[in-house]
Amino acid sequence: MGLFITFEGGEGCGKSTQSRLLLKKLEQQNISVVLTHEPGGTSLGGEIRKLLKEKQCSSISPQAELFLFVASRVQLLIELIRPALEETKVVICDRFADSTLVYQGYGRGLDLTTVEKVNNMATENIKPDLTILLDMSPEQGLARKRSLKDRFELEDLSFHHRVREGYLKMAATEPDRWLVIDASLPKGKIAEIIWDRVSKLLLTTRTTQT
Repeated sequence: MGLFITFEGGEGCGKSTQSRLLLKKLEQQNISVVLTHEPGGTSLGGEIRKLLKEKQCSSISPQAELFLFVASRVQLLIELIRPALEETKVVICDRFADSTLVYQGYGRGLDLTTVEKVNNMATENIKPDLTILLDMSPEQGLARKRSLKDRFELEDLSFHHRVREGYLKMAATEPDRWLVIDASLPKGKIAEIIWDRVSKLLLTTRTTQT
């Protein structure tokens, strides 16, 4: 199997920027790598993303929201993530199952055990080898946004604080899988911290596979 790396964090934390920087770094090392995102990454996922992000769809219930995210994830796993990992590629995903546990569980208030069971069914218990959490206060993250464009960005601050709290709690329970980084650090410094961890993980993976 390949190496599965995910990026997590609240709104405006810089996940997309850092995932692209990691992609570029891996390509420079001639490592086969795929970059994708959630929700989306497939035709079905793209349509679901539109529904979940649009301001006009504010009436989506937390339960419906949960299953829409999971439906997108199942399709992404089948079409892209699993095949790439089987080809021993590195897969970088901007958000994955942890986002659902945090946003729909901690944020929306759905039962955490139920959300976890649904997640496990969707992912067939596939977990990232490394999850990078770019941690930042909601006030800072939202201030980075030039305009509030989607349903999640428009939620009140208490929702975003619950999301951040959820992320930090989850990271504390699995310190070997999570890498927590202060997202207010300079972009280049964050990229250095990430590469230091990823390069070591790559070395360990290669040693194990040989």
